[in-house]
Amino acid sequence: MVRIDDFAADRVVPFCAATSLDEVGLCAWIAQAEPGETLIYHRGFLAVDATAVLSKLSADRQRALRQVAAAALRAAEQNLVHLVQARIGPDHFAYIAIARPKPRSSGTALSVRLLEAA
Repeated sequence: MVRIDDFAADRVVPFCAATSLDEVGLCAWIAQAEPGETLIYHRGFLAVDATAVLSKLSADRQRALRQVAAAALRAAEQNLVHLVQARIGPDHFAYIAIARPKPRSSGTALSVRLLEAA
């Protein structure tokens, strides 16, 4: 397992410090990201933070987190990103999307793949 400090810190975009990420923001990042660029789309414990009974997040933030996580998974299924996680501490993880090379024009267009991932 790679420590977050060792995980190419100069190439990780931590969105959490300033604003919350939504599905549109994730798709916009995927569309413009160069292969190998990374985005931390959540810090915490995703399974807990997205569950109403367990989470300390507001209901709106939980819903947004579930939508971003689902969009990230769909993007991974479309081969647009790799999804990894790095342990920051006990029950605290960084959920990271790593941009993959853009698909060639012979396959499905990137815009169609992004729409399917959204």
